[in-house]
Amino acid sequence: MSTVRASARWIRADLRARRGQALLTVLAVAGIVTALIASATLLEDGTNPWRGLFAESRGAHVWIHTKDAPDVPALSRLHGVVEVAGPYRTAPVMLTLDGKKSPVALRGMQATAPSVAAPLVREGRWLRPGDVEGVVVERSFAEALDLRVGGPFPVTALNGASHPLIVVGLADTADQGFYPEWTPGLAWTLTTTLARIEPALGRSESVTGLRLADGEDTLPVVHGAVTLLAEQIQRMSTWREVRASMELDNRLLGLLLALFGATGLVAAALAIVNVVGGRVLTQTRDIATLKSLGYTRSQIFGLLVVEHGALGLLGIAAGLVCGQIASSFALDGMPVLPLSPIPLLSIAGGTAAVVLVAVALPAWRGSRTPPIPAAPAAPPKGHLSRMARLALLVRLPPALVLGTRDAFTRRVPALLSIVGVAVPMMMITIGLGCWATLDDFLRHPEKIGQAAALTLRPDKLSAGDAVRIARADPEVLAAYPGTEVSALEPEQTRSVLARAVGTSAHPYPFSVVEGRMFAARGEAVAGQGLLDLLEARIGDRVRMTVGGTPLIVHIVGRVVEPDQDGEVLSLGLDSLAAKDAMPPQFYSLVLRPGADPAAVRARLLAASDEALEVQLVVNPAERLSIIRVVIVALIGVLSLLGLANLLTAGALGLRDHALDLAVLKAMGLTPRQVAATLVTGTGLLVVLGVVTGTAAGASVVAGLIDLQGHTSGVGAGIGRTPSAVTLVSAVLIAVGAALLVTLIPARRAVRAQVPMTAR
Repeated sequence: MSTVRASARWIRADLRARRGQALLTVLAVAGIVTALIASATLLEDGTNPWRGLFAESRGAHVWIHTKDAPDVPALSRLHGVVEVAGPYRTAPVMLTLDGKKSPVALRGMQATAPSVAAPLVREGRWLRPGDVEGVVVERSFAEALDLRVGGPFPVTALNGASHPLIVVGLADTADQGFYPEWTPGLAWTLTTTLARIEPALGRSESVTGLRLADGEDTLPVVHGAVTLLAEQIQRMSTWREVRASMELDNRLLGLLLALFGATGLVAAALAIVNVVGGRVLTQTRDIATLKSLGYTRSQIFGLLVVEHGALGLLGIAAGLVCGQIASSFALDGMPVLPLSPIPLLSIAGGTAAVVLVAVALPAWRGSRTPPIPAAPAAPPKGHLSRMARLALLVRLPPALVLGTRDAFTRRVPALLSIVGVAVPMMMITIGLGCWATLDDFLRHPEKIGQAAALTLRPDKLSAGDAVRIARADPEVLAAYPGTEVSALEPEQTRSVLARAVGTSAHPYPFSVVEGRMFAARGEAVAGQGLLDLLEARIGDRVRMTVGGTPLIVHIVGRVVEPDQDGEVLSLGLDSLAAKDAMPPQFYSLVLRPGADPAAVRARLLAASDEALEVQLVVNPAERLSIIRVVIVALIGVLSLLGLANLLTAGALGLRDHALDLAVLKAMGLTPRQVAATLVTGTGLLVVLGVVTGTAAGASVVAGLIDLQGHTSGVGAGIGRTPSAVTLVSAVLIAVGAALLVTLIPARRAVRAQVPMTAR
């Protein structure tokens, strides 16, 4: 018992003597665990926003849109169907607010929320029996249009009649994806209100949801519904399509966190080995004294493991808490289900194992210290390193030559210090590459297929008048007619998007990264996701059903496609059947360089007396702005790891050469030169680590981003390496900060009175 109390006092005294270093270890491990927990939360089941919404709302796995109300009892008897939502009557209306028109699917509901696929009210309240003018709006649609509870919601029916409604609530749903990726916007109102707004049944459709016992059995149910309802079905969507539409932002973020977390765990292990090894070397006399007092090897080993392992375990506990907070922040208020026990325990247990192994290696070495308290632990003798010889050869000042010699006095700790700095710097460079790629998307949207800044729909005008007004504007460079229709893959079990913009002779300027642009009828370009789905390659011919018409498509190129997980077929308008191609649904307007899209939109609306519908194209990179915050936070954690290695290297340098300070002064070196000697020894390791890590990160970052683009369906060809200015600035900042941190203890050591003693 007395040994335990003595060990506890020794540990407490040692931790007090190095509070800053102990805090760095805890924070670094906590940051790594936070990144891993947040990553696993975001990646589990593809995407947590959909998973949380679907579970909380008891969502439907299949949504069927029919012209008339279907046979609900027959649908409920399909194998695997456990509950049916609806049918709900839905009518298309146009929301006009501040001169901007947005299509809306207005769905009739009861005042009592349904038991299946219930909208989740986040602000305001649900509909009440007396809300004859009330409407609940899907939240992503409301945020895009800046709608607020209590605000107006004026809609116009297909017959031209206007109806003022009031927003009484904002709700989330798992019925469809986020706006504007999933259009039209969705809103719910009472069935009596919907009947008043759109009395004609022929101008509406019926929407029915099927909740299944097992979501993996969706395909047989879809086939059964198609057989049962035959020609009544207008379109269908499944939970997989909804999940995919919500997946892009958070999956990219989750993979980035996973990459940083896994690599950071390696860096943390190196830092811990370095820190514990450094402490063992600086405590050689203390450990020898403990052994002379009766401590065995196993007791010394346990003492060191408990002291340093406790810091890592404390960091893991803090990381588990912070990981849940970080996940909630990343999902921006979306429901976050608790991470299942298996990945949670795997992360906690795996990190704990890495920490304990990293602690055990230098602790075992420390337990072998001989029990000779008075024996000084001098640095190892040996020949000058090649770096020191080079410093002598080029006639560097004495302080720099001595510092270069000191840097590699202990070669294994020196190598660990270099690698410990290089790994965090490599990940920082990769983070800067992600930042550069995001900036490139924002500055050059044409590289991700968004050459058009505006989308124009004729609305109350004819297609000819609409395009004439658009081309009359001096800032409009080109107007490409376009139509989007649903297409079935060859086995007709999965629908994808077919986007026809421009013609074969004058195609829309898609960003073709492989192959070529389509130039004849029947030719098309595809996203990576569609190529993977069809198991096709560039040059293949595929038979698809596009807009209900069989079409043999010759895929001649691959484009960068951020929409629909890359499952998009792009072709000329003249490749579609006449019933789908004319008149065009919209026109994509490409503006002159430097033109202001908002100003052009205002002019077009004024020129058409508000008869046109003109929308700004939303850059998908704007949805990824949270990645910037994540990169900054992770750079901070990685900097802590580098700082921990730096402090250890500095402490070892001071410890090995503390008795040399008097000798250096006697040789004629000034205090400034002595400090320069100590700083050079540590600074040289930092420079080597920073330069090596930066070079490694810059060489792999574009490939890693392209690999992620390929697996996510967007496609390769999007990765960007940080600019030379950014890389040089990062190296200078890292080296400058490291030298500044090292200079502080070096100056203190130089000013201290060191007695001249025999060795």
